[in-house]
Amino acid sequence: MNKLVVASNNLHKIKEIKAMLAAFNIEVLSLKDLNIDIDVEETGTSFMDNAFLKAQAIYDIIKIPVLSDDSGLEVNSLNNDPGIYSARYAGEQHNDEDNLNKLLLNLKNVNNRNARYVCAMVLMMDHDTKFEVEGYLYGKIIDKRKGQNGFGYDPIFYLDNLKKTVAELSDEEKNNISHRYNALIQIVDIIKDLNN
Repeated sequence: MNKLVVASNNLHKIKEIKAMLAAFNIEVLSLKDLNIDIDVEETGTSFMDNAFLKAQAIYDIIKIPVLSDDSGLEVNSLNNDPGIYSARYAGEQHNDEDNLNKLLLNLKNVNNRNARYVCAMVLMMDHDTKFEVEGYLYGKIIDKRKGQNGFGYDPIFYLDNLKKTVAELSDEEKNNISHRYNALIQIVDIIKDLNN
């Protein structure tokens, strides 16, 4: 494998993946690099389903190995909601702040605040060969927003071991523990095996 397409235009995500794959001499490309403008409908019932739908749609266009992911937040006491609806928890037209407010409202008077970020990743080599991994970051939801970094639910996602919310971490700190990082290190191992 000498080329890999990341099914995203998120520059931060692509930079992170490039850094982790630097040792493999693989050209990491974004959808923008290939002039692909596609919005794959996420009709799956799990993060993995949605990651697979994206990988397949992109692979069908370019026939180059594709890495795609889908991620979100699961809260134990809410039957793992917001789950796959994390980005649109408060409705299609709403933003991070609305989603966050809805989550806090739904957790009012709830004692169990345990939660996890989930990242499902699919590496699709071709139609017959695909690899699926999941990475997690465990924490709990607090009522008070803390920190200016990150996005989404980061200001209320508290990490007991670090005594900080994810929004209080630097990008570098976050990148070394995030759910995406934990999925990516598994992908790196897979690519290592493929290259041997």
